[in-house]
Amino acid sequence: MNMKIVIFTHPDFLGSQSMPRYASMIAEGMRSKGHDVSMWHVKPKLHSLPVIRQGRKWLGYFDQYVLFPREVKSRLKDCSEDTLFVFTDHALGPWVPLVKGRPHVIHCHDFLAQRSASGEIPENPVSFTGRIYQAWIRKGYRQGQNFISVSNKTQDDLHHFMVGKPRLSEVVYNGLNRSYVPGDISASRSLFGKRIGHDLSKGYILHVGGNQWYKNRSGVIEIYNAWRSATLKSLPLLLIGKYPSEGILKTYSESPYRNDIFLLPDIEDEFIGAAYSGSVVFLYPSLAEGFGWPIAEAMASGALVITTNEAPMTEVAGGAAFLIPRRPYDHSSLNLWAHESAVLLESVISLAEADREKRVRAGLANVMRFDAGMTLDKIEQVYFDVFNNYHIISQ
Repeated sequence: MNMKIVIFTHPDFLGSQSMPRYASMIAEGMRSKGHDVSMWHVKPKLHSLPVIRQGRKWLGYFDQYVLFPREVKSRLKDCSEDTLFVFTDHALGPWVPLVKGRPHVIHCHDFLAQRSASGEIPENPVSFTGRIYQAWIRKGYRQGQNFISVSNKTQDDLHHFMVGKPRLSEVVYNGLNRSYVPGDISASRSLFGKRIGHDLSKGYILHVGGNQWYKNRSGVIEIYNAWRSATLKSLPLLLIGKYPSEGILKTYSESPYRNDIFLLPDIEDEFIGAAYSGSVVFLYPSLAEGFGWPIAEAMASGALVITTNEAPMTEVAGGAAFLIPRRPYDHSSLNLWAHESAVLLESVISLAEADREKRVRAGLANVMRFDAGMTLDKIEQVYFDVFNNYHIISQ
């Protein structure tokens, strides 16, 4: 049976990269399975006007929550009863009431903004207007009935914020959206060594991530500082991602080892796999995640991974990573945390070759759970279940 699927996505002008990739993966995957797929998203009508940045933000809200709903209501008149409506993120909650009485599925990635607005995450305080906005999103997705979460942790958070139990709530792990495989270690190190003008033949410590508060890039540097102060080794640290924010730059500039810390903001996606492969260890001490793509990407590339001993990082790591405690919010405990993390970092760097290869094999076996084709198959099955159940109930 082929379905007609309408996919709601975030506006392009929000600048997100992961959400458009996820939406495209679903759309292309469902089309490849023979389904009729349309993608509905906000067009920047007022947002494109030449006004100051803050003004453009509010005009963007007007596009999203005033003009677009009117457009959707008009377009819904031409949608047959056999149409399934898919929201690629629960943050699109304000649009859910438009189709709440029709077959629909809401994908959930993380509830970090919701938890922050509720005061559950002290590292990320939210303004008064931000709390109102998140409450509005919550009011919207709570009117939904069918959900797909990318991890058990995300599902737990969804159930925490819902009023009553959803009709359907499934966990479908993300599938790797690129082909990550173990590469030639020497070639990878040579490639990046030439890129930064530094000898990386003995390897390097790697982190991949943006400036979001939960990525904990400052914590990466703090662990590196503690490790360097306690060892005679001098492996460099590579930070791949957006150019660091002011706070991260401050941590970097104050590091006594900053000459061995390389900020790499312009690395193309196709080279990330090589970066993972050439690393001695991938250091990923996130404070929180919805899923934690880089953990799976690194393991698929043959890298050893150190990450945080909390869900969903542990869920994705599947017992194949080395674990450290979450960075404490209490600054008086930071030095102890960094020191204890550095001790583990040293032990991983010093692994015997046989032990290293054993852990790499465990990582490769673990990431078989994140096959993109399998992910799409499971998502399609949920779509079928929702579609069929709706028609059974409506008869």
